[in-house]
Amino acid sequence: MGGVGLEAERGRSEKAGHRLVRRLDGELGAQWARVRGRLREEVGEVEYRTWLKQMTLADVDEDEVTIVLPTRFLRDWVRSHYGERLRALWGAENQSIRRVALRIGAAGENGLAGEVSPASAAAEVTAPAVDGQRASPSVQGGRAIDGAPADAARHDLARAEFAGAVDPRFTFATFVVGKPNEFAYACARRVADSDRPQPGFNPLFLYGGVGLGKTHLMHAIAWAIRERAPSRVVAYMSAEKFMYRFISAIRSQNTVEFKEQLRSVDVLMVDDLQFLIGKENTQEEFFHTFNALVDAGKQIVVSADKSPSDLSELDARLRTRLGCGMVADIHATTYELRIGILQAKAALAGMVVPQKVLEFLAHKITTNVRELEGALNRVVAHGQLVGRPITLESTQEVLRDVLRAQDRRVTIEEIQKRVAEHYNIRLTDMSSARRARAVARPRQVAMYLAKQLTSRSLPEIGRKFGNRDHTTVMHACSRVAELMQRDAAFAEDVELLRRMLES
Repeated sequence: MGGVGLEAERGRSEKAGHRLVRRLDGELGAQWARVRGRLREEVGEVEYRTWLKQMTLADVDEDEVTIVLPTRFLRDWVRSHYGERLRALWGAENQSIRRVALRIGAAGENGLAGEVSPASAAAEVTAPAVDGQRASPSVQGGRAIDGAPADAARHDLARAEFAGAVDPRFTFATFVVGKPNEFAYACARRVADSDRPQPGFNPLFLYGGVGLGKTHLMHAIAWAIRERAPSRVVAYMSAEKFMYRFISAIRSQNTVEFKEQLRSVDVLMVDDLQFLIGKENTQEEFFHTFNALVDAGKQIVVSADKSPSDLSELDARLRTRLGCGMVADIHATTYELRIGILQAKAALAGMVVPQKVLEFLAHKITTNVRELEGALNRVVAHGQLVGRPITLESTQEVLRDVLRAQDRRVTIEEIQKRVAEHYNIRLTDMSSARRARAVARPRQVAMYLAKQLTSRSLPEIGRKFGNRDHTTVMHACSRVAELMQRDAAFAEDVELLRRMLES
C-alpha cells in the first residue's frame, strides 16, 4: 500500500514538473529574462557571472517567485546582497509578484528550470523549504549536494567565495613600470600568463615597502588569470582574512570544509604575510595548505614587507618553503618613476595638471605611491570644486599638512638611533671621533640615509654627526652609493634600513 502511494506521489510530481515547464516557457520566461538582463546591467558582467549567473527560475505561484541556486553559500549570498533588488525588479515586471523565495536546487538551461526529476520532486514534497530558512537538498546524480558536496560543487563554491575580493582598478594595464619594480612586474606577468606553475616561480614571493605596488601586482595577476582562463579558481585574501576565516572555522567546528575549500583553488594569493607573525596555529595551517597546493601543482603568490629570510619571527619551515621559489623585490620609487605614475594617473582620470606641479609632487612626496596619488587627487579636486586653475602656489596651499608631514617624517636622530641598533654600536659613536671601520661604516650609512630621507642640508647633517664638515657628508654619501652598486648584500641592508625608517 505504501509503495502504491509513493508511486502515485511520484506520478503527480512528474505531471507538476511538466506543467511547470510549460508555464515558464511563456510570458513568465520572458519576464525572467528581462529581470536577469536588468540585473546584469546594474551589477556589471564580472559580478553577474560570479554570483548571479547560476540562478534558475523554478516556480511562480500566485504572488511568489521561487529561484534556485546550486549551493547553500550562493543562496545565502544572493539573498543577503541581491534579494531586495530581485524582488523590486520582479515587482516592476509583474505587479502580482510580492515575494521572491531563494532555495537550493539543480540549475537548468537559460535560467529556466528543466523537467523536475522524480527524486528531486519527492525531496521537494517531503522536505518543503521555508523562504529565508531551511531549504530542501538538491539531488544530482543520486547524491545530495546540500549535505556532502561533490568535487565539482566544491570547486564552484570556492570560485563564488573568492571571486569578489579583487579590485578592478588594479590591472597590469594601470601598473606603471620602472627600474625599481620591473623585475617584480616581469615575474608577475610570467605567473599570470602561465597555465601551470613553472619551476622556480612557485611560490612567487613579492616584497617591498608600504605603498610600492605589491598589492597592485597581486590584483593584476588575479585579473589576468580570470580573463585568460575563467575556469581557474583564483583565491585572493589578506593574511588577516586567512586568520579570521581559520578562527571562524574552528569556532564553528567546520575546519574540514575550510581546508577543502582552500585546497580546491587553482591559485592561492595571500597579501601581507607578515601579519601571521606570532600566530603559531594560523602559521601551521597555512604551512599545510601551502604544501597541499604545491604538491597538487597549484600556483601560490605571496607578498610581505620583507624577504623570507628577514621574516625571522616566522616559522623556519615556512620561511624555507617561501624562499624556494621566485623572490622579487620592489624597491623604493625613483623620481622618474614617480613622475611616470603621476602622469599615468592624471591621464587615466582625464585630468590636466601642469608639468611643474607633477614635478613638485614627485620631488616632495617620496615615501609611497598611495600618498602620491592621494596628493594628486586632492590638488585636482580642489581645482575643480573652487573653479580655479591648478598652479604650483595652489598646490602648496592645498597640501600644507602633507608637505609638513613629509618634512618631519624622519629625523636625523631617528636615523642615527635605528642605524646604531642595526649595527650594534653605541649611539654616541655616531658623533664620536672614532674611525674604526666597525663604527665609520654605520656612520656613513646614517649620513647617506639622512641625505635621502630628510630635507636637511649637508652642513646641517654634518653638525648632527659631531660637527663634521659638509664635504665629509658628501664623501659618505658617495661611498655608500658606490658600495651599494658593488655589493648586493650591503645594498639590501641599506634598503632594509630605509624601509624600516619610512614605515
